[in-house]
Amino acid sequence: QVQLVESGGGLVQAGGSLRLSCSASGRSFSTGTMGWFRQAPGKEREFVAAIWRSGGRDSITDYGDSVKGRFTISRDNAKKTVYLQMTSLQADDTAAYYCAWSWRTGAVSSGRYDYWGQGTQVTVSS
Repeated sequence: QVQLVESGGGLVQAGGSLRLSCSASGRSFSTGTMGWFRQAPGKEREFVAAIWRSGGRDSITDYGDSVKGRFTISRDNAKKTVYLQMTSLQADDTAAYYCAWSWRTGAVSSGRYDYWGQGTQVTVSS
């Protein structure tokens, strides 16, 4: 099995920055896809970012339209940790953020992910 633990959430002012971390264990960290999703009350779970390896490239990334240019996903293979660096945070970024793993390569839909962390709350104040 794969176990995922998120950390780094908290309260931040609009325009500020925050970095989330996701520590992984089990299976092979470098296989499949590691992703970040978020969900605000009353809204569907939204794809935020994903990172995977394919065709010899070890760091292929993708982002949801709402966070492109503001968020950056990265990975530290030695620490088995995935990060989400969030900048220029807005009130609409307020949500519970979840780390997830999929055996598929390049997965971006929540239904394709197999394991999920417990979530960490990010609140952006104006």
